[in-house]
Amino acid sequence: MTPLPVTQETEQSLFFHNYARLPIAVTHGEGVWLVSDDGTRYLDMIAGIGVNALGYGDKRLTEAISSQAAKLIHASNLFMMQPQFTLAEKLLELSGLSKLFFANSGTEAIEAAIKIARKWAGQFGNPQKKEVLSLSNCFHGRTYGAMSLTAKPKYVDGFEPLLDGTGMINFNDISDLEEKVSRKTAAVFVEVVQGEGGIHRISQQFIDRLKELRLQYNFLIVADDIQAGCGRTGTFFSYTQVNAEPDLVCLAKPLGGGLPLSAVIGSEKVADVLSYGNHGTTFGGNPVACAAGIAMINAIFEDKLMENAETIGKYINDEIEKLAAKHRQILDIRQYGLMIGITVDKEAKFYAGKALLKHVLVNATSVNVIRLLPPLTISREEVQLCIATLDEIFTEEEAENAC
Repeated sequence: MTPLPVTQETEQSLFFHNYARLPIAVTHGEGVWLVSDDGTRYLDMIAGIGVNALGYGDKRLTEAISSQAAKLIHASNLFMMQPQFTLAEKLLELSGLSKLFFANSGTEAIEAAIKIARKWAGQFGNPQKKEVLSLSNCFHGRTYGAMSLTAKPKYVDGFEPLLDGTGMINFNDISDLEEKVSRKTAAVFVEVVQGEGGIHRISQQFIDRLKELRLQYNFLIVADDIQAGCGRTGTFFSYTQVNAEPDLVCLAKPLGGGLPLSAVIGSEKVADVLSYGNHGTTFGGNPVACAAGIAMINAIFEDKLMENAETIGKYINDEIEKLAAKHRQILDIRQYGLMIGITVDKEAKFYAGKALLKHVLVNATSVNVIRLLPPLTISREEVQLCIATLDEIFTEEEAENAC
């Protein structure tokens, strides 16, 4: 059987039209580079939307995957499996929390956290204590509960009604926080750094007040570390940078080293909330994904990749500041480790398209933000290629506008 051509035309004939795929067919990756079927190499400043923390072809990761796959690919959570135990131990040690649950994706982790929060709240005899709040401009996922917390028109239009008992607090607005939370509140979900929202960081004052209100009203703080976790911001968990002290933590994206894996990690406060049959998953905690997760975490520490994220992230920020002094198109820069947002004066997809033509992959989010989420392994030399490409694009645009 002749393989189908991997083209945009074939893609349109096979799949629902929910992805605006780039016009390249990739075959493999090398370090921080993706290679297309015609041999073109692309500097990858997206990293699988923040997933490929180790880049491509890391031997420790591929060996862990192949070794575990040769033993056992799947058995289900009817059985105990060593890779799950080892990874769980690592995550509990790193977080200082009590228990966890493995799932497959970030949105599944959020759904599990919503269920845990509502079941936990139910023990206090207040039938109204079911409210789950999130912050404006957030992104928690696309399944119904997670989408209800996200509640941006572009994600929810046409899919209503959303999950009942959800609401939104204005990001970093302490007055609105004080007005919205109450004894009806079961949980407040926060991203310390809003990735999809354009790389915005929560303020220390907001977190401090949130913790005070938790004492007053007895609700859970849920930290969504799906994009900002696993070392990307310079610490393994981003919430530690603002001392958020969450009751639940959601991890995903790089956790499985590129394989589907997520986790919900809980404090002692929620350790006994779930009982047999309350929640489950067929594939969550897959042994191959857990083996990859162990190798990924070990590599982060062995190669000092959190330190690299902090150092290289600061270098990127400094270089983009130099570009901003030259090019009026750059309006703002926000950088937390290797999460970088560059606000520009038009839709960012224009610049992402120009960069693609120059074989550099950058992401556009929140309409006018160029988002950079490179592998944690990226070097100064590779960063400089990205910076030089952006410089070229802005310079060429200025020359065209001058004509």
